[in-house]
Amino acid sequence: MDDGDRETDSTAAERPTALERAIGHAWADDRPWELLTRLTELSHRLGGSGGERRAAEIVRESLEDAGLANVEFDEFPMQYWERGSTEFAVLESGGTSGRSFEAIALPYSPAGDVEGPLVDVGYGTPEEIDEADLQGAIAVASTTTPPGQRFVHRMEKFGHAVAAGAAAFVFGNHVPGQLPPTGALQFDAEAAAPGVGVSAETHDWLAEYADRGSRARLRVDATTRDGSSRNVCGVLGPETDEEVLVLAHYDAHDVGEGALDNGCGIATVVGATPILAAIEADLERRVRIAGVGCEEVGLLGAEALADELDLESVHAIVNVDGAGRHRDLRAFSHGSAALEALANDVTDAFGQPVVPEPDPHPFSDHWPFLRAGVPALQLHSQPPEGGERGRGWGHTAADTRDKVDPRTLREHAILTALLVRELATRDVPRVDEDELREQLREQEYEPGMRAAAIWPDEWR
Repeated sequence: MDDGDRETDSTAAERPTALERAIGHAWADDRPWELLTRLTELSHRLGGSGGERRAAEIVRESLEDAGLANVEFDEFPMQYWERGSTEFAVLESGGTSGRSFEAIALPYSPAGDVEGPLVDVGYGTPEEIDEADLQGAIAVASTTTPPGQRFVHRMEKFGHAVAAGAAAFVFGNHVPGQLPPTGALQFDAEAAAPGVGVSAETHDWLAEYADRGSRARLRVDATTRDGSSRNVCGVLGPETDEEVLVLAHYDAHDVGEGALDNGCGIATVVGATPILAAIEADLERRVRIAGVGCEEVGLLGAEALADELDLESVHAIVNVDGAGRHRDLRAFSHGSAALEALANDVTDAFGQPVVPEPDPHPFSDHWPFLRAGVPALQLHSQPPEGGERGRGWGHTAADTRDKVDPRTLREHAILTALLVRELATRDVPRVDEDELREQLREQEYEPGMRAAAIWPDEWR
């Protein structure tokens, strides 16, 4: 071998790999930010609305531009909820309106006109609700949960309150200055009682009025009717029997721009797509990429996708819900030690921090797959140290694009692609249904999931 051959070999060894080139391009890729901008410019993206339909078209265009081939729409039926006006007032002793407060109806709230005593149930835990007399009352619960206890979801609080006899439900933000919160009362059907969200400042007054024994009146105007939504799907990689599913929901609540929840998530997926497309020849399993609709009103797009796919062929799911919001990635491994190890291995190899969250929960798009035994990795973000527990700006009118850092979108897109690349190679055991059920019971999810009507019927 002469000197020229040695120089050629050395040059080849130093040449960047396809993955390295793709990551390099990702640092200058504006597509995630451009998608986020286009989505947040829409009037709103509530599931089943015209805005959500337009968002699906934008997501399709973005995925195709990012290198995903044969991107298609998959339509599915759903119950479309639309808000009208809302009035909420604390009454004077004679039954006349004494003081009005701003409130917003929660999705799937029925229309109704309710008068009753205000009852503050604190955090809205099952124990607090059991101790209260809620028959015919308007129950007031905080958006947060006591420290040291697993997070109690809004639907659980509402379900427990209605089961205890509440005629209406008020969801009070626990963070000052972050406006009235929204969030569905149940999945894909009109709820049993009206429900509204109020700000932390209003919540403080309601707690005092409840302590005084005051009554209140709540009037909600809303409609629920037959509608439809769409998933956006495409595939890349080899034609294998197994596939890795990567999804993010693109819908959002109608009170704000939905930048954090979940504009960041679907933008992260779009940012990961060109990296995966660039290394398509190196993938050992097919990768399906999907933007799903109607997460906020019941995980409906994910349910429709799960019904369509052969779940035995889904090797694992990566649910990008919450990624892109804050600098550090948080990885929910939903009871899978193998996925927790995989996330740690990938982030360690590339010098990036990750916050592990091993416990399962049912309140995002991984759930239709996880309950069927598919290992699920949910990519979220870790709020800054000392940040408030809960959604923060999410589910309020302040969930706007100015809260997002384009650098974080790029970093999380790169990490998402690297995690998917590893999942397409590494074997991960299926989730044992009995173990999953017991993990949820250990966290005391069963009563709340039954109250929210999402505990699987076959789990006795």
